[in-house]
Amino acid sequence: MDWKQRSGKELAPELIEKYQLSEIEAKLLAQRNLNTDEQLDFWFNATEEDLAEPTLMHDMTKAVERINLAIDNGEKITIYGDYDADGITATSIMMETLTILGADVHFYIPDRFRDGYGPNMAAYQKIVADGTKLIITVDNGITGVNEVAYAKEHGVDTIITDHHKIQEEVPDSYAIVHCNYPGQSYPFDDYCGAGVAYTICRELMQDPMTELLDLAMIGTIGDMVKVSGEGHIIVKQGLMVINQTERPGLRCLIKNAGLSFGQINETDIGFNIAPRLNAVGRLDNAELAVDLLLSESEEEAQEIADRVEKLNDQRKELTEQVFKSCLEQIKTNSWQTKKTLVIYDPNFHEGVLGLVANKIVEHVRKPTIVLTKNDAGIVKGSGRSIAGFNLFEALDPMKKELFLKFGGHDFACGLSMEESKVDDLRQSFEKSYQTPASSMTEYYDFELPFSGLSTKTMAEIKRVGPFGTDNEEPIFSISHPEICSCFFMGKDKNHIKLTVAKDNTKLEVVGFNKKYLTRTLLPYIDQLFIQLGENCYRKQVKLQGIMKGIVFAAPQLSVAQDVVDLRQEKYVMGFADKYLLFDEKNKAVAANRYDLDPSKITLVNEYDDEGEVAVFLDAPHNQNEFDLALNNHFGQLYLRFLLDQLPVENIPAKSAFEQVLKYVYQHPGLAAEDYRQVAPYLGLDYNSILFILRVFFELKFIKMDQDKIYGIKNPLKQPLTASKYFSATSSQINFVQQLRKMASSKLLMYVNEQLKLH
Repeated sequence: MDWKQRSGKELAPELIEKYQLSEIEAKLLAQRNLNTDEQLDFWFNATEEDLAEPTLMHDMTKAVERINLAIDNGEKITIYGDYDADGITATSIMMETLTILGADVHFYIPDRFRDGYGPNMAAYQKIVADGTKLIITVDNGITGVNEVAYAKEHGVDTIITDHHKIQEEVPDSYAIVHCNYPGQSYPFDDYCGAGVAYTICRELMQDPMTELLDLAMIGTIGDMVKVSGEGHIIVKQGLMVINQTERPGLRCLIKNAGLSFGQINETDIGFNIAPRLNAVGRLDNAELAVDLLLSESEEEAQEIADRVEKLNDQRKELTEQVFKSCLEQIKTNSWQTKKTLVIYDPNFHEGVLGLVANKIVEHVRKPTIVLTKNDAGIVKGSGRSIAGFNLFEALDPMKKELFLKFGGHDFACGLSMEESKVDDLRQSFEKSYQTPASSMTEYYDFELPFSGLSTKTMAEIKRVGPFGTDNEEPIFSISHPEICSCFFMGKDKNHIKLTVAKDNTKLEVVGFNKKYLTRTLLPYIDQLFIQLGENCYRKQVKLQGIMKGIVFAAPQLSVAQDVVDLRQEKYVMGFADKYLLFDEKNKAVAANRYDLDPSKITLVNEYDDEGEVAVFLDAPHNQNEFDLALNNHFGQLYLRFLLDQLPVENIPAKSAFEQVLKYVYQHPGLAAEDYRQVAPYLGLDYNSILFILRVFFELKFIKMDQDKIYGIKNPLKQPLTASKYFSATSSQINFVQQLRKMASSKLLMYVNEQLKLH
């Protein structure tokens, strides 16, 4: 991870005076390119009254006229929505407005499992058959070429309102209201579905429709579209509305989430409200969530909100269950050294696949696809990627051969396929992998001023919000932090709390999921990157930092260490000049697993620099290889030995050899790959089985015939040690284990002596 400071043109002193800006506010606004009087006036003072004229959006007038005609003629109207937070709020906005206007209006939300995303022919056929004369899509529809054609053939008009990418062929609909339609005049191009629906309702009602802003705001944050430009108005004003909302459904949802009216901010929406709405569509039909938002009865709303809460709890449990099952598959199948992952289980719940894929990527830093099978026998899945590896470009060439449906972008995708092609996907995905050319770049604002740091600082930061896409929450740097204390928190002690001191001021900094940050590593922290927040405990509010990144460097010691033993630490800090590998196969693994710049990774036998800070990242195969590596002249050397290319961690027990041989004789004709499925039954991992089979092959206990494995009748009895492969591997394992377990004083003495010899 590379960190760079944002830059921007400084604000003029007269603007700082006019808007009464603190030093922090002025800097943050400048770095967001909000540095003119017009921009600042919009940022601080614009309301829904200042939104652009709705008729500037493509086909707006045509769409509104058709909707009014349908209302006047008493035609049945169906809103065709989507099952995420944006689609749910967009549907609710349109339903509420058309109901006020006296329309005969109904809504349909596709079922994630039965219908899939977007236009669905069977659903359109049902809607048409039920007497609908006008279909209005929200948050979808721009890809519905065939579905819209069907409706038109049967005398039903379709108005598409959408914000997704416009494809080469667009539906022949009555109107297309789209915030990013080519050549249109509307000045803001990144509304979500709810934002487009809200714009239509402003025109229908000839009113700013302030009461709809809470719903439009939830959709905006939930869909991660821009909160700059008109998105700023939607979110800022929407937060004001939701903090005093009278909607029974939202009030009950907010209460169940444990939030307090008057204090709800964009973070609460993104992490508490939107996920609850999304959970409904992940596990049930999202029409339930629309019913909640449209409910006029407190009693009914509470009943639905309680059901939503149970679904959200179930979503969390399912996500954790599937995540743990995926990790178990990785271990059982010995996929630790794979560059990519395709994890399939027909029993996985389809609704959480994307969430799980994201967690796997965060955990193992590999592009990951998680698959399951639906009731129709179709395998469906979601993929997520790492920085620098374009998932869409990697998979797109395979779509004709492998996929029934496929779509996505750089970091995420969705697909469906036949079960028989899962292994082909696994192999093709692995071949498609290319090591990212460089690390991901993150941006911070400026050095945190410790002098005068207080809750007032937080109030100043909030004036630059609300934060989100295109107006990122500020990140501050703390250079050369003095860490006074630390302790680990949480059930599994996964989180760390540091007390950082500077300029006679102390700040608590919390690092979530930073279990790797041991006390040994703390002196190496050269720069912390944090977001500021407020921690309310026992009615006392104090400032708190949330860790977003770390830059490490060698600590400044009075006596520098030439060789440092960090074998017990699993985290690689990334400040070395070179990361040296004994085995070329570890190159891709090293770059991915430890987020290292590939240009800093070099094979030991190709290294010829001097005076650098170097790391032995993997383990040498033998003593001679290790000694040769110590011929180099390092400025400083760190001993890690984290990786290896051992076929197995430990030589399997004799009973395991007996068990595998017995299984081969009882099940002749299996391929080596088939033993992946056999591994859990035998209580072994796949690598151990491969090792055992290779030893048996050398000893002529088994044979291969057209890639199938068979036992040899009456083989010559030999001890396992008669296998050269067995003996060589045993020797290598013993050496690597000795290298990793040797007392630090003994290892350092040996390494220092070898270095002095050269």
